[in-house]
Amino acid sequence: MPTYRLDIEYLGTDWHGWQIQPSHPTVQGALETALQTALRHPVSIVGSGRTDTGVHASGQVAHVIFDQPVDDQRLLASLRGLLPRSIAVRSIRCVADGFHARFDARSRQYRYRLGSLPFAIDEAIRWYLRPAPDLDRMNEGAQFLLGRHDFSSFCRTQSETVNRVCAVNTAQWYRVPERDGALDFVIRADRFLHGMVRAIVGTLVEVGQGKRAPESIATILAAANRIEAGFAAPPHGLMLEHVAYPDHSSTGSNHPA
Repeated sequence: MPTYRLDIEYLGTDWHGWQIQPSHPTVQGALETALQTALRHPVSIVGSGRTDTGVHASGQVAHVIFDQPVDDQRLLASLRGLLPRSIAVRSIRCVADGFHARFDARSRQYRYRLGSLPFAIDEAIRWYLRPAPDLDRMNEGAQFLLGRHDFSSFCRTQSETVNRVCAVNTAQWYRVPERDGALDFVIRADRFLHGMVRAIVGTLVEVGQGKRAPESIATILAAANRIEAGFAAPPHGLMLEHVAYPDHSSTGSNHPA
């Protein structure tokens, strides 16, 4: 049975996250409904990971296994007509048998957008915060996140995840040249916990506001207790930007339709 990879982007404002919920609209639910309409039979889709309510994605990856080969370009055109405008499937392609969007992922990269001056176009994807926090202090604190740590202090308390160790290899704030007063935070790790990025951003903002010392990030990590970290930043500033896979796991020749 052929496996197909879908590259997806969505504006999370209208959705209660990625994962299907019984009584709320979700991105996964909308995609499965569209696939079922296009193919005229139930379809289950597996994403690279969950995003929370209101969180966006420009680089979500999912896979679906069909009983038989499909015309991927025709299916792509159908999905573009069936899906709401806040969800876009950018590509569909047949990949190596056994490819798994979640378990084969080697790293995930998120971007958090923050701004201290109003921009109408950015309103839905950037947290407006004034005055702007100190960039250098936040980057000083962010360096303590690098490496392999227990991130329990940055995980939602109700999370059922037992293993809370993650390896972070990038954690950096940048100024956005074309947007006065705008700051972007990029973080990349092998895995992320429930609410982890938003808790990290909220804590680093407190560092940038002078409410915490940069070196307090190390103490917070060592405590392994959510109460020691700062507040969770608003979801609308967060975007899943990229999911990386080994070259051999996400490629494959197209099956004939």
